[in-house]
Amino acid sequence: MLTKAIARFIRVSPRKSRLVADLVRGKTVAEALAILQYSPQAAARLIEKTLRSAIANAGHNHQVRNLDDLTVGVVVDGGPSLKRIQPRAMGRAFWIRHRTSHITVTLAEATGAGASRPARASAPRGRTGAGAAGARPGRARAGAGRTTKSA
Repeated sequence: MLTKAIARFIRVSPRKSRLVADLVRGKTVAEALAILQYSPQAAARLIEKTLRSAIANAGHNHQVRNLDDLTVGVVVDGGPSLKRIQPRAMGRAFWIRHRTSHITVTLAEATGAGASRPARASAPRGRTGAGAAGARPGRARAGAGRTTKSA
């Protein structure tokens, strides 16, 4: 049994929402509600509201009464950005992007000991190797190969 609730076009950055979503992913419903209730982030209120909607959907659509054996899954996707322009000095323009999120909360039955979040198989985020210093891989540095010799 899989129950879900989706909150779309939420005016909070997906990057900030994912920080809160990582806290509750794989937890039981009671643990997730406790974590979200005492989290100071604004995204915690929105994820909590979506989680309560998923709980109501489970009770109404699937007649689930015991929430102890359900685990929480949260996925935060990026929505469309509201684009604004801020005037800057010397006639320049600075783009302001008000980012939005699509929050999906799923409730699934716990499968036993492996119900918690699995370990990531991919490499950790961040820049490594030749691109770590800020230079683009496969390109020469700016100014490399130039000479000061005049004709």
